[in-house]
Amino acid sequence: MIAVLDYGIGNLRSAEKALQHVGADAHLVTDPDLAAQARGVVLPGVGAFGACSAALRRSGLDAVARDVIDRGVPFLGICVGLQLLFEGSDEDPRAEGLAILPGRVRSLAPSERLPQMQWNMVAPVESRPSRLLGTVATTSDGGPEGAGSMWFYFVHSYAPMPEADAACTVVGACDYGGPVVAAIERGELFGTQFHPEKSGMNGLRLLARFAAACGEA
Repeated sequence: MIAVLDYGIGNLRSAEKALQHVGADAHLVTDPDLAAQARGVVLPGVGAFGACSAALRRSGLDAVARDVIDRGVPFLGICVGLQLLFEGSDEDPRAEGLAILPGRVRSLAPSERLPQMQWNMVAPVESRPSRLLGTVATTSDGGPEGAGSMWFYFVHSYAPMPEADAACTVVGACDYGGPVVAAIERGELFGTQFHPEKSGMNGLRLLARFAAACGEA
């Protein structure tokens, strides 16, 4: 079972339905004990960082998120769910993230219209294989071995900026007034700034890869 953490805020039902569409046994879960037993965990998020952070803590599911990540259970953070993995956000400096990864969430370039609410091309980061995006490292002569850039749907005004020693790998980026972190990985921990559940076939393929990782774990 893949637990979609139901903390009362965000795109919960659409994430659940998209996972079910690719054959995953996914369910919205409010019970921390049940979530802790899942083979995989998804933390969606839509809206303001501070509101999502507060709601997650009120639900008691913040402790579950830390626990399953510590135990190596496959975990996927989506949009604000990815941002919550970091220490905090400039959107609400008083709100605390889960601090799983060092770094903060920063505003997108002020030269661009905010929020970014559009399809955008996500490019795999050179020489960084990604289980989630389905890409592999470049060959010795620089030629790509795996899939190239893919379109995904974004709705956000902020994005994470991992510190150099964040112990996570940025595996996908898009351009919006400059490079924007679009996907990260660290072992069984995954995160996307875009919404795979709103990204057509590319998003469904990504969720199918996550479901496969849950089955392998």
